[in-house]
Amino acid sequence: MKNSGKLMNDSAVARWAVLILVALMMFFAYMFVDVMSPLKSLVETNLGWNSSVFGKYAASEYILNVCGFLIIAGVILDKLGVRFSGVLSAALMVLGAGIKFIGISDWFQDTGFAQWLGSWWVEMPASAKMASLGFMIFGCGCEMEGTNVSKILAKWFKGKEMALAMGLEMAIARLGVFGVMWIAPIISARFDGSVVAPLGFCGSLLCIGLVNFIIFGVMDRKFDSQLVQAGLATEEKSPEDEFHVSDLGAIFKSKMFWIVALLCVLYYSAIFPFQRYATNFLEETLLIDAASAAKMFSCFPILAMCLTPLLGIFLDRKGKGATMLMIGSIIMIVCHLSFAFILPAFPQKWLALTLIVVLGVSFSLVPAALWPSVPKIIDEKILGSAYCLIFWVQNIGLCLVPMLIGSLRNSTGGYLVPMIVFSSFGVLAFIFSILLKKEDRKKGYGLELPNIQ
Repeated sequence: MKNSGKLMNDSAVARWAVLILVALMMFFAYMFVDVMSPLKSLVETNLGWNSSVFGKYAASEYILNVCGFLIIAGVILDKLGVRFSGVLSAALMVLGAGIKFIGISDWFQDTGFAQWLGSWWVEMPASAKMASLGFMIFGCGCEMEGTNVSKILAKWFKGKEMALAMGLEMAIARLGVFGVMWIAPIISARFDGSVVAPLGFCGSLLCIGLVNFIIFGVMDRKFDSQLVQAGLATEEKSPEDEFHVSDLGAIFKSKMFWIVALLCVLYYSAIFPFQRYATNFLEETLLIDAASAAKMFSCFPILAMCLTPLLGIFLDRKGKGATMLMIGSIIMIVCHLSFAFILPAFPQKWLALTLIVVLGVSFSLVPAALWPSVPKIIDEKILGSAYCLIFWVQNIGLCLVPMLIGSLRNSTGGYLVPMIVFSSFGVLAFIFSILLKKEDRKKGYGLELPNIQ
């Protein structure tokens, strides 16, 4: 017998509470991801790294994901659900953060294990190897949690303000980038130029995020019980509804999946690797100190944070998702070409700040339109795997590009060539956004239609 009562996600308080719980974890994760970015010069001085080593360290976040963990994560997510996956991925982030903290600690450098680590592949210091190992494990949890959060919001906001919810989650997460660009140098200065102190602070926040997901698990279990009582779900999935590993083949055969995945990897390869080097780029181009450069780049997510929820509302009510992807790609191309040619010729702080903020507009348009579009083209029972596979393709680029940029930076001695590479990714992303809109017009996925039913 079906229950005619309201479900938990019909309560605005409950569904927005879920959003806050899961978004805070991604806020803490984004802080941890970039905690060493504003300290690049200090890291190189204190730990003996160079740009090439820093690039390999930055790439390490994605290595295990590229090697297949994200595919496994998708299967875990669709087979065992968002509660188990959420706690598992949060725990992996905490574990990875702990290993990374140990790796850069002063006391670790004098241990026998550190001496052994430093005895092979000597171009990578022992601290970099240990930090990279921790970053690999953290990266598994972070990327898995990113896909998990997308499925959670798709579940709790189905037929409601889905794009707004996803937009707000992204805005809160990006606030972590803004915050850490200010907080990391301040904490470092308070502890006599320490790299360890900011990392320890951000690692402790991840522990709070783990608690958040345990609380979410209690709420989601009750929600599932309501769905069963209402006849909208069963405790045991039918053979037709149950996820099978063979369903991965259907995802890989989908033309739309590959268009979205390639658009994603090309776009994000011009954003996240750029974040790793942006502070140092501004230092050298504008001839300012690292703390000032970090504060300037912290403005990058500001407009994105403000615009993404508004764009989510627009998508929910008006649509035009595919068109927004095209506009976002064009803005990114213009910004990176300006970083390559115009800013070095006119090294003015106001110009740099303008370009950074405008790039943030692009970072609003593309993700705000991209992630709510996936549930429209992929069956719900394999949605978790689809998100993970998109992230897997994305991680291939995010793994290789930082190493490429670090190598180009070392070989050319500047940032001209790296910025041209970033802009070329934008050109390719624009081409795939055109293909996406064309395919949507042909097959009628509804990417240009509003989300609210």
